[in-house]
Amino acid sequence: MATLHITKPAVGCDSIKRIQQRQAPRVADGEVTITTRYRPTRHKELIGGSIFWIIKHRLVVRQRILGFVESGDGRWNIRLDPKLIPVRARPKRAHQGWRYLKGEDAPEDFDGDEDGIAEMPPKMLNELARLGLV
Repeated sequence: MATLHITKPAVGCDSIKRIQQRQAPRVADGEVTITTRYRPTRHKELIGGSIFWIIKHRLVVRQRILGFVESGDGRWNIRLDPKLIPVRARPKRAHQGWRYLKGEDAPEDFDGDEDGIAEMPPKMLNELARLGLV
């Protein structure tokens, strides 16, 4: 079975560092959870895939999906690996909720982040991506 991912806008985040800051208080036992109203229909296919975060109309970072757990209030928690993995930025329009992304359509990871890609100012990263340099 091919890997399946989802995309989701990082609302209110203008950088990878801001996503890290927002998630840091929720890291526990080697995972971080985000809450959603509805469980994705294809949730079983998403386990082992990633959530790709959209920042300023670009897919820029991903987190591996560990699983889904129903919370007590009828919502669903998406269990994520807390490690944010920068990817080669790709244009993606913002949308509400999530959208599925096939494995073959997902942007490639950077081979490590030795060059400090995650620390670059968003404007600079966007320009480098537009020029096809990252």
